[in-house]
Amino acid sequence: MAPTLVAAAVGALLAAALLAAAFDRRSVAVVVAAAVLPDLDATASLVVPGATNALFHAVWLPLLAGAALYWDTAIRDSSRVRDRAGWRGVRVAWVALAAFLVAGIGPDLFGREGVNLLYPLHDAYYLLDGRFVLSTRDGVVQTFVSLGAAGPGILPLESPGTTASYAIPTFANPDGRPGLSLGAGRELHLVRRGWQLVVVAAAAATLAVRFRRKNRGGAERSAGVSR
Repeated sequence: MAPTLVAAAVGALLAAALLAAAFDRRSVAVVVAAAVLPDLDATASLVVPGATNALFHAVWLPLLAGAALYWDTAIRDSSRVRDRAGWRGVRVAWVALAAFLVAGIGPDLFGREGVNLLYPLHDAYYLLDGRFVLSTRDGVVQTFVSLGAAGPGILPLESPGTTASYAIPTFANPDGRPGLSLGAGRELHLVRRGWQLVVVAAAAATLAVRFRRKNRGGAERSAGVSR
């Protein structure tokens, strides 16, 4: 699975880009927490067989949360979220949901381990792999969607196995199977690739700039009021 630090960094970038006026330390913390929440299924795998990249990586939780949030904020006459937390709460809730999907599930679906998207209704890990190339010889080459006479084809989903045949090792559960392996060697991957380090550094720099601008804006408004 993609390192949790990378998921947190992508969540932080989403927070900086999407929170707008709701951007503050508490809101960023909520969004980043939502981004790393799916990785908690690695701990659940100590008890639940094959829970890693399945229990909290399946589509059902974000689908139900999104449907409930849409019903509450767009359909109901009186929104419970808006009544309790105002427009900021609604904004943070939607951005947190986006972080859960994009930062929490996305890197693992496009990564090297895959995600059990329909668990537990359908037990199969899926890995989405493809390429998009501009070639002087072949022109535009993409393998994400097959365009044929019958219309667009299915995304190239590959299945490396099921919860019974496919185990994903993590720091919490090195062998990926139930049981606490006290003597097993553990590795905590903060970043695995150079591009992941770039994402983490970009997230840290973006948050630093956003917080600095926010603090400067608040100081200027306070100075204007005092005058």
